[in-house]
Amino acid sequence: MNRSPRIWAVAASILAATPLVAADWPQWRGPELRGTSPETGLPVKWSASEGLAWKLALPTGSGATPIVSGDRIYLNVAEGETVSLWCLDRKTGTARWKRPLGASAGHAHRKHNMSTPSPVSDGRRVVAMTGQGALKGFDAQGRELWARELQKDYGTFGLNWGYGSSPLLHAGALFVPVLHGMKTDEPSYLLGVEAATGKTRFRVERPTTAHTESPDAYTTPTVARRGKQVEIVLSGGGVVTGHDPASGRELWRANGLNPDDHPFQRIVASPVAAGDVVVAPTRVKPMLVLKAFGSGDVTKSALLWSFDRGPDVPTPASDGMLLYVVTDKGLLYCMDLATGKTHYGPERLRPGTYSASPLLADGKLYVTGEDGVTSVVKAGIGFELLAENALDEFTLSSPAAASGQLFIRTSGHLYAIGGAVGR
Repeated sequence: MNRSPRIWAVAASILAATPLVAADWPQWRGPELRGTSPETGLPVKWSASEGLAWKLALPTGSGATPIVSGDRIYLNVAEGETVSLWCLDRKTGTARWKRPLGASAGHAHRKHNMSTPSPVSDGRRVVAMTGQGALKGFDAQGRELWARELQKDYGTFGLNWGYGSSPLLHAGALFVPVLHGMKTDEPSYLLGVEAATGKTRFRVERPTTAHTESPDAYTTPTVARRGKQVEIVLSGGGVVTGHDPASGRELWRANGLNPDDHPFQRIVASPVAAGDVVVAPTRVKPMLVLKAFGSGDVTKSALLWSFDRGPDVPTPASDGMLLYVVTDKGLLYCMDLATGKTHYGPERLRPGTYSASPLLADGKLYVTGEDGVTSVVKAGIGFELLAENALDEFTLSSPAAASGQLFIRTSGHLYAIGGAVGR
């Protein structure tokens, strides 16, 4: 592990980050984009028949996370020949409306179908995307506002395992990455779209030297902040890049996510930012922790520390001071974000495979395995397992928290867990 002496500067930048106070879960990694929620009173124990507010049968599974906006839940669902956006009543789980997004045909396998990208919502509107590049905006009543077909506009997606990134919604704009190369010679790019109209703000190519499968990335962008400054951060193709949110222009680039130039070093876990500190996982090693807001090639100057036992699929969670890393084999690490000091780990959770990303809320860490068992761990520098809760269904989707409840999507159901249904 490499460590930097710039501890106090890093800690100050983290503390200076402005947290959001919204209790909704508006996009894949929550209101702060790092797997956290300000919710309290969240449940510790439940089962498939106990501790539930309701459960809703679903026709198919998905990696898409349920998005919660006020009294509505938005869900991408593949059913038959169509992927649809469902709007559910948060209190009852009943459908308010369903709208078609596009065809469900495409490269599907056990961990992916065309419903994989998670929707995003700003409370007034919701935007959903499919693995075929259908991108549509709706108002809260289900009225279609605009529609796009990204593959028709900009060329066929060429990822080996199918397109699986979720759009990022920030300050009225959508940031959609298309990072590919295994099955295409078309360039990778970052697309900026007006959330209200669907019009393109920018499309900037993002070249790398990655080859074979290593250009492919299934990552979702995040937002780094320093005072009033904002950057869009994206990882894939062996590099981490920072972009101007208005133009998409690349501001800085750090190499090092594929130091051995491995041809199959595709990246699944997304970057996480706390203030101007960016955590960039790759395919296990090395996970890099960097300082954002550089200029040009920052491979050496921005590196704070690195870790060689990181995740492949689950994206880490952070409260801005501690970093929680869950590996695909269910090994849990708690680390100091500023310094890389390991407080504990590897602590083995229930044996199995883990694809969902952890949720940090209410002093607890929720970690769900593919077997549908959610381990609840006390947050903090000492490991303490509080509970193991089985739903006994295949699970890829990351849990969400809102309105005093947890929402967990399995292959067969959406579960609303906890009794605070009237909030």
